[in-house]
Amino acid sequence: MSEMRRREAHQKFLLGGLVVRAGLAEADRAFLLGALIEAGRIAAGSDQHERLKAIGLESFRRQPLDDALAPDQGSGGAP
Repeated sequence: MSEMRRREAHQKFLLGGLVVRAGLAEADRAFLLGALIEAGRIAAGSDQHERLKAIGLESFRRQPLDDALAPDQGSGGAP
């Protein structure tokens, strides 16, 4: 497996973990994709973006994951 494919597989694993953590593992896939597309339309730094980010950060504070899954505070949680 190439390094690029390995990184892509790792990213998918991490993102899947976030879906499970959010309680959406059993959600309809079309609903989940729609929710993510809608979230992607929120401007970074907007009030709504900051509100949702704060919810996510609080979740990580309440129940930390291993270091590989914890968000990078500087990048807003991007892998």
